[in-house]
Amino acid sequence: MFCGGSAGSARASSRTAPSEAKHVVVYDEPGRFGAWPANHGVWIWGNEIAVGFSRGWYKEHDKDHSIDRAKPSAPALARSLDGGVTWTIEDHPELEQGVAKSPPKLDFQAPNFALRVRDNTFYTSNDRGHHWDGPWAFPDFKVGQLTSRTDYLVQGPQDCLFFLSVTDKRVQAGIADRAFAVRTTDGGKTFKFLGWMTGDEPILARAAMPATVRAADGSLVSLLRRRFDLKTGYRNEFDWIDAYGSANDGIDWHFLSRVAYTDLGERNGNPPSLVRLPDGRLVAAYGVRYDPCGIRARVSRDNGRTWGAELVLRDDGRKWDLGYCRSVVRPDGRIVTIYYFTTAEHPEPHIEASIWLP
Repeated sequence: MFCGGSAGSARASSRTAPSEAKHVVVYDEPGRFGAWPANHGVWIWGNEIAVGFSRGWYKEHDKDHSIDRAKPSAPALARSLDGGVTWTIEDHPELEQGVAKSPPKLDFQAPNFALRVRDNTFYTSNDRGHHWDGPWAFPDFKVGQLTSRTDYLVQGPQDCLFFLSVTDKRVQAGIADRAFAVRTTDGGKTFKFLGWMTGDEPILARAAMPATVRAADGSLVSLLRRRFDLKTGYRNEFDWIDAYGSANDGIDWHFLSRVAYTDLGERNGNPPSLVRLPDGRLVAAYGVRYDPCGIRARVSRDNGRTWGAELVLRDDGRKWDLGYCRSVVRPDGRIVTIYYFTTAEHPEPHIEASIWLP
């Protein structure tokens, strides 16, 4: 499905544009495919930002991502030293290499610390992502095969909450993830299962790729990528984002609100990003895979219970193959939302960032 046209423009006019939005190119290379920041992670130290993404080769597809799967792809990092205005690219093949082992005792509050999660392992860096150690193995939580991405909250030098996911065949979706929270209090040597992030609801919809912050009232708020298949199979579903909360650091979770729909057909939706502004507002950003395809956002003033009007960061997406946002808040309060994108003028999927204020 390709996007754009008069129908998309009419629908976009009913939404709101954020003020002072500036779009910059993060990674763009002829003949290459750059995508999926949400599969990797983003980290910030003052005005220095590092974001991970997949770097492959471009091959146009309609029903699949426009990557040439016959050619190799590898993890890369983009780095900005000026708050997201300009970027340099680094290759990091070590982020998919090595035999998983038990981690050393980690200091999560080390000043230049970064952590990246993928499935049942994680990597750590003590120099702002220039070099990575690992992979470190998560323990067997006795829940199934992990499908996790990067989402964690540091609580102390050896204390950290992780928000993971697992394949659960009871989930009624073509991709059957279920999100849960764990905690380590000894620097990653041991982990304790805390609770399922969708609480006690019936196991019907996919819940994956959480994006979690600590709200102004001290509770946890997490946005979850959801999916439900109307019929058996992969190509008959709808996809959305829900907000869930926990008042006891990840043990018990309850539904807060529905944030947005990200797909109305067969494109598997999009994961959310979530940040907290200095004034306490929560800001969600996400890709939309229906006409007009693009990047949108919503703001909550009550810790995720309700959300304001949808903000359109971009509505010029050429097709559904876009999104996977990660966001950070700069010291000046501006948000940097990073995602992959494709336009009519530039059909190759590439990485861009929007620097903006709600």
